[in-house]
Amino acid sequence: MSQAHAVEVSRYEFSAETLAGIKSNAYASGNWPLVYVLSDSTTRRAYVGETTNALIRLSTHLKHDHKKSLTTVHLISSERFNKSATLDIESGLIKYMAADGRFNLLNGNLGLVDHNYYQKDELYSLIFRETWDKLRAEGIAQYSLESIDNSDVFKYSPYKSLSFDQRQGLIGIMRALLDGSVKNLVVEGGAGTGKSVLAIFLFKLLHSDDTELNLREFSAEETEVFELLTELKRIYPQPRMALVVPMASFRATLKKAFKNIAGLHPNMVIGPAELAQHRYDIVLVDESHRLRKRVNLGAYYGAFDRACAVLGLDKHSCSEVDWVRLQANKAVFFYDPNQSIKPSDADASDFLQIKSSPDSKVMTLVSQFRVQGGEHYVQFVDDLLNLRLVDNRRFESKKYDLRLFDDMSEMVKEIGLKNRQYGLARLVAGYSWPWRSKNDPELHDIEIDSVRLCWNRTSNDWINSPGAEREVGCIHTTQGYDLNYTGVIFGKEIRYDKERGEIVIDESSYFDRNGKQSVNAAAELKQYILNIYRTIMLRGIKGTFVYACDKDLRDYLRQHIPSHEPDVGKFSKPVAKLVPFVNAVPFYDLQAAAGSFSDLQQVEHQNWVAVPPGIAVGRSLFACRVVGESMNKIIPNGSTCIFRFNPGGSRNGKIVLVECADIQDGDSGSKYTVKEYQSIKVETEDGWRQESIRLKPRSTDSSIEPIEISDGEEYRYRVVGEFVCLVD
Repeated sequence: MSQAHAVEVSRYEFSAETLAGIKSNAYASGNWPLVYVLSDSTTRRAYVGETTNALIRLSTHLKHDHKKSLTTVHLISSERFNKSATLDIESGLIKYMAADGRFNLLNGNLGLVDHNYYQKDELYSLIFRETWDKLRAEGIAQYSLESIDNSDVFKYSPYKSLSFDQRQGLIGIMRALLDGSVKNLVVEGGAGTGKSVLAIFLFKLLHSDDTELNLREFSAEETEVFELLTELKRIYPQPRMALVVPMASFRATLKKAFKNIAGLHPNMVIGPAELAQHRYDIVLVDESHRLRKRVNLGAYYGAFDRACAVLGLDKHSCSEVDWVRLQANKAVFFYDPNQSIKPSDADASDFLQIKSSPDSKVMTLVSQFRVQGGEHYVQFVDDLLNLRLVDNRRFESKKYDLRLFDDMSEMVKEIGLKNRQYGLARLVAGYSWPWRSKNDPELHDIEIDSVRLCWNRTSNDWINSPGAEREVGCIHTTQGYDLNYTGVIFGKEIRYDKERGEIVIDESSYFDRNGKQSVNAAAELKQYILNIYRTIMLRGIKGTFVYACDKDLRDYLRQHIPSHEPDVGKFSKPVAKLVPFVNAVPFYDLQAAAGSFSDLQQVEHQNWVAVPPGIAVGRSLFACRVVGESMNKIIPNGSTCIFRFNPGGSRNGKIVLVECADIQDGDSGSKYTVKEYQSIKVETEDGWRQESIRLKPRSTDSSIEPIEISDGEEYRYRVVGEFVCLVD
């Protein structure tokens, strides 16, 4: 069975009268496992489910107070479906549709699966992609899977398949909420341990529809969660809850995540000052280490003082931690002392007081869920910044890309490349330069060698703002967010003293006024700055690139962080002496486009490049660079590739370098592209005839279209060579 027919999506009206028509669907009437989507475009509500008895399940939904008002059902079926596959596809659709935003989902968030089963990756991941594309065609979804993957709304969605460790954390929180002797719970965990995910997951769980939960079948591991939830909903049938987020930008992001979730509302995500307006049954505080006291508050002094007056608290001795304790019957603080970054942050003693109180409980999250380097990388960063590593002990990981750069321009280029490949690759720096461009956009803020850059032009959701990839963020615009790659710039305010063997701080080069004002002890300022760098070094999911302005600091980091090796195009890897057509082939000054055709250009032999071991070298081989994303499943953007001059024979299914001559001016050069070659043939009375040529992309970006070459245009195109391999 071809992939094109791996899955069927059938649309029906959803009503008692139209169930008879659904009986004609062989999968629905034959008790096959299938997935379905109920929706109504007017109310923008939808529900995703899976079943082995579609007619009975749909009849049940027609009796449900909310689901009976939905007007359309899409049945998703395949002869390849089994129970494991439909559970997995159902969970995937719930996760992605919630973030897609076209509909508000009625689904609960308990019971979503994420398990392995036969052919999950090699077959069913393709079926899921095809399902998503067909639902986009039906108007059920609007964004590509790739764009959703990189969205904060997806990352902070309450629809998550919890790991074993996360479920244990959730159970611990739910038990504390049911324990009459516990008023405050402090959940400690470092960056990336899933604190925000648990807070949002629990928020949605307590606002789930009881009838939806009763329809689900839970695994043995989830049974305890369900039983605890049942008791919580008995005690709090309509809980007044708030999710307090101290940072305005991150708060706005979580409001967006709540917007498209049935049962939740953006006004449930609040700033600390809003606590003065109501008492709550349950208050969850994310990033509680950023709750504030009355120090260096700037324009916020007025709101702080007014909240204290309403709550009857002394503004000089209290902090926002006290506001939470006063206004919540049950308070859950998600806390990481190592992410306290400025003097206005609440004192650690405030949390020590809570933890030592008899009506409080403390639990710890350990497992790392953000960075692919895991807990090993987190501990490495902590040891690196606190000088606890033995000499020349370098970080090693096959799962995480950590590199030190000696050339700032190289790091900027590499971050740009990663942003084109994966998205969400950003430069982030310590606050070592004044923000001049804030008042004059024509100015640049940061100058390192010949590289000139500007600080983030917005403080609100900067990571996702237009042009962010060409700017530099800081701790205030990145804390709480995930990136795929982070380019960390250690500024001039942090240096390494070789004689003393320690990291030192230059206060005169630290320009966060509210970050240093009222700090009297040098050790205190140093700890804030180290916490900043620790936090931004833990933003990157896939990798972290590092540049240090201070050469001595760079030398210290070099002992422990692998150095970046410039790309192959610079031919900087040590190789044996290059002998033309013995171990090397000519490199042509040609940037073939893995996209559409590149600009017109003359081709010149520029250099020689070493051929990877195992490749037979001859005069038929040559090398050039391939740029663009349309072949990134095989050829990453910017790769140097070996090609064989057109050897003739069948090219069908091969990756080829194609030249498009400029027929108007033969001296102006040519255009080039790299694609997978497909010949489209039709049968005639005289046999088979080539009707057209299709140059197909092999990309993670589904929006990239193939290039179609009709029969009459063939004379303009020439296959120059066939792809042999990447240069390592």
